[in-house]
Amino acid sequence: MSLKRGACLLAGMGMLLSSSVTWAAEVHGRSSTQYQWFTDYFTGNKQAEFGEYLNLSVTKLDQAGKLSFNGYGRANQDVSNGQGLNGRLYYLYGDYNDLAGMVDIRLGRQFVNSAAGSALIDGGKIDLKNVGPVAFSIMGGRNVIFNLDGEASSGHDFIWGVAASLAGHQNTDAELSYFMKLDKAGVARDQLGATFKQYLFDSVKVYGNARFDMTSEVFSEALVGMKYYPSSDLVLTGEWYQSYPIFDNSSIYSVFAVNRYQEGVFRVDYTVNDMLGVNAGYNRQIYGEGDDTDVYEVGARIRPMEKVQLNLNYDYQHGYGGKLNGGAVEVVFEPTKPLEVAGGIDYDVYQRDRATGQETARKYWLGGTYRFSKTLSASLRVEDNVNHQYKDDWSGRAALNCDF
Repeated sequence: MSLKRGACLLAGMGMLLSSSVTWAAEVHGRSSTQYQWFTDYFTGNKQAEFGEYLNLSVTKLDQAGKLSFNGYGRANQDVSNGQGLNGRLYYLYGDYNDLAGMVDIRLGRQFVNSAAGSALIDGGKIDLKNVGPVAFSIMGGRNVIFNLDGEASSGHDFIWGVAASLAGHQNTDAELSYFMKLDKAGVARDQLGATFKQYLFDSVKVYGNARFDMTSEVFSEALVGMKYYPSSDLVLTGEWYQSYPIFDNSSIYSVFAVNRYQEGVFRVDYTVNDMLGVNAGYNRQIYGEGDDTDVYEVGARIRPMEKVQLNLNYDYQHGYGGKLNGGAVEVVFEPTKPLEVAGGIDYDVYQRDRATGQETARKYWLGGTYRFSKTLSASLRVEDNVNHQYKDDWSGRAALNCDF
């Protein structure tokens, strides 16, 4: 199924390029040809594959510039384990904007997102705007589900939803939405959602969102937060978040008892000057039944000279799940304008419980990017993971990127 849709993408590209001659359309995008090697954690085998990633945008197909097409997909060829050719079409849709000055229409494979839910669909979305203080959206189509080998959607998988959002207010955003997911058993998800954002006094942002599951009659997600900017160099952030695991109504997991998760966050980010920036944070994680965790984090961004940047991060975790004590060091160096090289080390010492004792996990990585021109670049990244499972787990990616 994925390869057939990939062929459709290539055919669509041909038609779009032909249209560009007739309508003087503009074609932009990126082609990324990659070679990757890594460990397949499902089989434990080393994997190596070539891949082609294509992102394409075609605009100005009509005189008014209202019609456009966008597509993104990939094809990968395994060269080590005989798994053959595999492809995925992530999106391919057409946009027509400002129909009668009030309607935007999008048709095709696309990602739809609202406060109540999100999905990748083969279908459509219609936005109604410029009709007053409230804008409306309706969306629906076949639910696209990927598995390891391609697509796993059936003829019964559908998504639809509606949303109403506040329009015309520069400092205020708000949305109410409804989302339904269908499968072969009937209604799999039935959800309401809301989101809100308000700017105050040119120095405060208050925000929040919530998602309510109508079948189980619980809030599956809720977030409230505030950011305070006393100056352009200082940002104070406070958030409270909770989630309650929700499964499809047809899933066996929907009958299992689960705990509510809650999290409180406080974070400070301060830019001292062009050479130094620091941050610190505290995170309280509450898992229910008396299980909780405290997480402390500090970091710094240091630029000792114009072409060198050093990023440091340290975190300490104690409580449910054991202890973790570790940090990361990353160095970015730009010896010449077209060349950037970087490397880093992650080092963690952790103890799951008293019986296991202390263990370590390390990651070493090195990478770089070279720009041959404004439209052509090459990049390489290699990393090695050393932990209780792997003595040396090498992986990497080499890519040639062409922008057009």
